[in-house]
Amino acid sequence: MVQRVNSLVPQRTNNISIGAVLDLGSLMGKHQKIAIEIAVHEFNNQTSSSSKLDLQIKDSHGDSAQVIANVVDLSQSYQMQAIIGTTTHSEATLAKILLSLSYSLRLVGSEIDDHLAFPSLSTLSDPKSTIEEELNKLKRKSNRVFLIVHSSLELANMLCEKAKQIGLMEKGSAWIIPNEVAGLLDSVNSSVIFNMQGVVGFKTRFMEMNETFRKLKLKFQRKFALEYPEEDNINPSIFALQAYDAAKAIVEAANKSSQGKLRLEEISETILSPTFNIINVIGKSYREMAFWSQTLGFSKNFISHQVMETRKTNNDSNGVFRTVYWPGDQMQLVPKGWTLSNNERSLKIGVPSNGAFNQFVNVTHDKLMNETFITGFSIDVFKAVVGLLPYDLQYKFVPFNGSYDEMVDQVYNKTLDGAVGDTDIMAYRYHLVDFSQPYVESGLHMVVTEQPEKSKQTWMFLDAFTKEMWLMITSMHIFVGVVIWLIEREANPYLRGFRSMLWFLVTVLFYAHREPIRRPLAQVVLTPWLFAIFIVTNSFTASLTSITISQVKSSVLDIQTLKERNLPVGCNGNSFIVKYLSEVLKFKPENIRKFNSINDYPAAFENKKIEAAFFVAPHAKVFLAKYSCKGLIKAGNTFKLGGFGFVSFSPFIITDF
Repeated sequence: MVQRVNSLVPQRTNNISIGAVLDLGSLMGKHQKIAIEIAVHEFNNQTSSSSKLDLQIKDSHGDSAQVIANVVDLSQSYQMQAIIGTTTHSEATLAKILLSLSYSLRLVGSEIDDHLAFPSLSTLSDPKSTIEEELNKLKRKSNRVFLIVHSSLELANMLCEKAKQIGLMEKGSAWIIPNEVAGLLDSVNSSVIFNMQGVVGFKTRFMEMNETFRKLKLKFQRKFALEYPEEDNINPSIFALQAYDAAKAIVEAANKSSQGKLRLEEISETILSPTFNIINVIGKSYREMAFWSQTLGFSKNFISHQVMETRKTNNDSNGVFRTVYWPGDQMQLVPKGWTLSNNERSLKIGVPSNGAFNQFVNVTHDKLMNETFITGFSIDVFKAVVGLLPYDLQYKFVPFNGSYDEMVDQVYNKTLDGAVGDTDIMAYRYHLVDFSQPYVESGLHMVVTEQPEKSKQTWMFLDAFTKEMWLMITSMHIFVGVVIWLIEREANPYLRGFRSMLWFLVTVLFYAHREPIRRPLAQVVLTPWLFAIFIVTNSFTASLTSITISQVKSSVLDIQTLKERNLPVGCNGNSFIVKYLSEVLKFKPENIRKFNSINDYPAAFENKKIEAAFFVAPHAKVFLAKYSCKGLIKAGNTFKLGGFGFVSFSPFIITDF
């Protein structure tokens, strides 16, 4: 439909053609039509103007495609210099808005979980049934925060009405309406206000007390009542004011034009950045909570907002909002935004069922009860974290019999929604899934058998000679001493007693004897023995030094020694350590022993099946705490892992659900 509005004034020389594309079937379109016509009429009745506005209005019937067709027709066929109309969101524009909204929500830790797109109500045979069906789908889920991005007043009212009927506007829920809905709340009947109790929205702010508004209001009420007698509320909405302002901007540009042509710069200069009023629907109307503009942010009232504009200051929402009345007559308490739902799919959380350390994850099955029990430190951490979430997370544990790498792959390919367990954060895993914050120290420990105790080293000097050698040396020493005593006792007064003979045996070892040897035969016997003592003493010193050095030197094998001697080492067969030992530390695969239980290591050490075992830091602590009495210790410092980018041990893995 095309409407041409001509003024009842004499024809002028300069005609300026402008158009308007409106949805005349909606209340918003009706308000806009009346407001634009008033502005055009005011301009054409001015005696000082040398130009005339020729207005043509086309009805879009709420169809985006029709809007585009009407705009093209007005601009080409009628050569319009300006076209006024409500911003219509095509699918592409709406998608861009949703992406921008999603990005902004993620900055504050929220996401869009679901979205509904309704066609025009005129295209639906039974709009209420369609809306109720879609809302029931949302009801089966836990989320209870609903944001209407773009909607007509009729659709928003129907949404709220059906949501109230099926219980989606009860305590714990939150509803937010856009400007095109909130801006019409001054012009709706009581049933709409009743359906939207507790709803929060934003509307463009305008001054109701100035002289321009009062004059427009009187003209609008008279003209609107004549053209649309079926409408109950005849007060102008914000959209009527916006349409009036847009037309006035064209009027002012026309007054400045001397050639009957309009310039975009002159029109845009009079259009200001809007200030939005944050409202809360309660009772018979709504209450204003705060004001917001793009340049100044939030303020408590319009006067303070004007002061901020003068001072060019900015403010956030902290301390700005008053008490909000939420759906379900809930005051002050911020709604949770979620509820328990029995219809959502439970997340499948994998747990390693064959891990070597059941202190972290322990999977047992009771055959009599036919029930699986999953316990352990990692499980307790996961449950504690889930308990702190501000929403209900439905999940079930799924025992996984493969390796840790295979379990990570199952999360990556969506077979599992997540995994809980003593899973190491590795660089090659990190690009597949997201890990939780690590809470245990990083590193790789090597465990070996303990060194001998110092009490066992007291008689270490006896190891310098064999037992036979010690017996022979002792016997020869006593024999030589007795022979010399027998020869010297009659002629030498220092060697007559038995005690003197024993003392001589001791002192002669250190060349500290003071007794003179007088008889030549005794000297012949003693001389070679002193030479033998010199040789034995030096041999003993050399052997003892060698033994001492070897004992002082650590008995702990290092990585290089283990590899050079081809000594076997052990590790968890399902862990990344197997790959790390072979590919990074360069152990031969045949020298790597794989174990599936913590209880298998002590016997392997005792039977010399392994000379060292490798554990990640938390596993090493558990192992040593349990088997330190078996003579097992941590060897040296923690190995810093570089080739695989080992970070730490993580309680659970998550991926996008």
